[in-house]
Amino acid sequence: MKTTPDPSENEAAEFSSLPNTMTCDFIRTLIENYRKNQMVSVKDKLGIDDAHAIHFDLATLKKFISDIETEAQKINPETATEDLGIRFYYAAYPKAADWDIMANTLIGKECAEKHTLVMVPTIKRAGKNGESECCDFSPVNSGSYDNDEILARTTGTVLQGDLISQNHGTLSPPTTLTSELF
Repeated sequence: MKTTPDPSENEAAEFSSLPNTMTCDFIRTLIENYRKNQMVSVKDKLGIDDAHAIHFDLATLKKFISDIETEAQKINPETATEDLGIRFYYAAYPKAADWDIMANTLIGKECAEKHTLVMVPTIKRAGKNGESECCDFSPVNSGSYDNDEILARTTGTVLQGDLISQNHGTLSPPTTLTSELF
């Protein structure tokens, strides 16, 4: 049984076997910076008591990742896992007065105007300058896999229909989580 990293192994292999960590002080500083700047600005300029955190359970995240991998493999079995990723878009729920677009969701009006995250799959493709770019795509949307125009390479490109995506976790607030460390 191997209990310590073998120095002869390459750095990438060693990197991938170790968990990513940050110090609590660093995490606290980043979160405090957000609360002192962005949250205060949203409150002062828009009058919104915005959420400061969002929680996704591991089962939801694992299923989302599995869906991306599975559907991409269906379209192209040569797709390498290293070429797939997830882009996190900052987003905001509509005003309560415009809540009709949320009719087919489980998201309640208490989330109106609060920020959220929308996760969208990405795939690496060669860009215009030949360098690798992570392009938004949906393997269940025909044409988004290989069509350069639909891979969000240019401003104004529009995908339509259903896309593999993930949005709703548990926002805090409106949900009060007494278990938050930060």
